[in-house]
Amino acid sequence: MFKTKKEIVFVILAGIFITNAVVAELIGGKLIQIGPFVMSIGILPWPVVFLTTDLINEYFGEKGVKKLSFITACLIAYAFLILFMAIVIPAAKGISPVNDDQFQAVFGQSMWIIVGSLIAFMASQLIDVWIFWFFKRRTGERKIWLRTTGSTVISQLFDSFIVLGIAFWLPGKINFDTFISSALIGYTFKLSIAILLTPLIYAGHHLIKKYLDEDPHHQE
Repeated sequence: MFKTKKEIVFVILAGIFITNAVVAELIGGKLIQIGPFVMSIGILPWPVVFLTTDLINEYFGEKGVKKLSFITACLIAYAFLILFMAIVIPAAKGISPVNDDQFQAVFGQSMWIIVGSLIAFMASQLIDVWIFWFFKRRTGERKIWLRTTGSTVISQLFDSFIVLGIAFWLPGKINFDTFISSALIGYTFKLSIAILLTPLIYAGHHLIKKYLDEDPHHQE
């Protein structure tokens, strides 16, 4: 491990990817309102997940993204298992600054999201990587914006509706109209951010390529 710069790049990108994916799941139970629109606060870290997904796709291929996605899904499930145990174990009466009701109110909401979020995460990641390579095989090294934005456009459409549908609409936490409007505004927000991040994709691509080209062990 860490004998080449490419290994270091993968560990850094994987760490950023996993951290943001797990954090997004943990905070996803909170809904925020922007004007007339409602969306999950868990949407905030996802643009970073998009960015790292595209960079991993570029330098480590389909297998790299798929393996990392499955690992991340397992780690998300593990995080929820620990949360479940933390909720079940009672707080020390009169000693703990956070009582059981407070803990349940914050982290118990996340427990409802696990099924929807994991299904949405894996579905969107597999769709993303397929579309990314569909475009890359036809454009080669050209048109980075097309494969990065194009993959996000489709994959996040599925993600937005799956996670809200399973986590909030099916359990009856929100009505159908709120579900549709929340999914659409969440999708629009993520898509807008993905487009705005396009220059960062090019910047990250340039920096990583320059860094790897300095490594005598690196081969394209």
